Amino acid sequence: MIVYWRLLGESFGFALNALRTNKLRTLLSLLGVTIGIFSIIAVLTAVDSLDRKIKKDLSTLDKNTMYLTSVPFGPSNIPEWKIEQFPKVSYEEYQYLKKENIEGVENMCFQFFTKSEQIRFESKSMTDVNMVAVTDEFDDIQRMEFDQGRFFNESESNSARPVVVLGYEIAQGLFDGADPIGKTVRIYGQRFQVIGVTQKKGGSGIDVGGGDDTSAFFPSNFLRKLYGDKNDMMLPVVVIKPQKGFDIDELKAQIGHKLRDYRGVKTDSIDNFFINILSGLTDFIDNMVAQLNTIGWIISGFSLLVGGFGIANIMFVSVKERTNLIGIQKSLGAKNKFILLQFLFESIILSVIGGAVGLILVFIIAQVLTNLLDFEFVLSMSNALIGTGLSAFIGLISGVLPAISASRLDPVEAIRTGM
Repeated sequence: MIVYWRLLGESFGFALNALRTNKLRTLLSLLGVTIGIFSIIAVLTAVDSLDRKIKKDLSTLDKNTMYLTSVPFGPSNIPEWKIEQFPKVSYEEYQYLKKENIEGVENMCFQFFTKSEQIRFESKSMTDVNMVAVTDEFDDIQRMEFDQGRFFNESESNSARPVVVLGYEIAQGLFDGADPIGKTVRIYGQRFQVIGVTQKKGGSGIDVGGGDDTSAFFPSNFLRKLYGDKNDMMLPVVVIKPQKGFDIDELKAQIGHKLRDYRGVKTDSIDNFFINILSGLTDFIDNMVAQLNTIGWIISGFSLLVGGFGIANIMFVSVKERTNLIGIQKSLGAKNKFILLQFLFESIILSVIGGAVGLILVFIIAQVLTNLLDFEFVLSMSNALIGTGLSAFIGLISGVLPAISASRLDPVEAIRTGM
């Protein structure tokens, strides 16, 4: 064991010597490994960070939460032209389903998915605000947390009161830290009274049902009163929170049966609505994450291939430069295995150094982007280990042929060649 540690130490010394004596050649050769490791770990870090943030945001909702609407939240076997003919879910259907007291339903609310708007307060304004038009039950379904104030109640929801709950960033942008509760803002050209501010969460770039810092929550009946129920810029949705432990497939079947009866859908006809389950959305996100990771591996593979050739080139040159030394080592009794491992270790160490530079770059850029974008990019230990292991593997593969050629040198010929 001591011999192998000594061998590893000598190999490390040779690797550092290669960096010192042939700086430009070695750095250019290691550049491929650095770029390859940087590319794949940067992609893995970005995708993992986004995935972690989305899952964190979705954690406020039950994974079995259902979204009853006229469009699917993912791929569908039904042609798009047919989906466009489906009637939108109506507020009356929401009221009907709620009155039915369907077994397994803990709560449900009505919501409009609609376009972003501008919110103004005196001379200040915030643009591209995510407008979340919902009924009062949304507070229970979303399990919202508040920095100040409260959510609107049933009376305010039913009467279409112009009240609004602002996301944390929106409130900060409009009021600069001042107390916004009771203040009046303008949305859709109308006056809204601020009654609450959500707790800061940080953005994920994907919004599912609202709840992030750049949203504004107000009664969906206000939007119905302002624009009516049949408006192309609004997609109505019934959000259904199931009871814990209740069979989801059974509940989905119950809701589907009730709505088919209400709409008078014929027995031999397909459903003209979709019951999207949140767990299906998370599965879709997992699939998307896997595809992004695969693309990252493919793109980075080309850089790693170039890097591997660069490492092999360094090792072949190193074998040629140390031919005389190899001959002397063999004449003193060094076995072929000793020479083979010496060059393999050196190749691995060089590759790991190139990979380490790539990991350091990822870490630095992740910290800079985290501070600039208010989005946490995290270089996880697992990704760091993947980068280190991958660079070591590239070094091992690249060093095999040079190490074999070095170990097979004839000691006499090697000494004579070096003289």
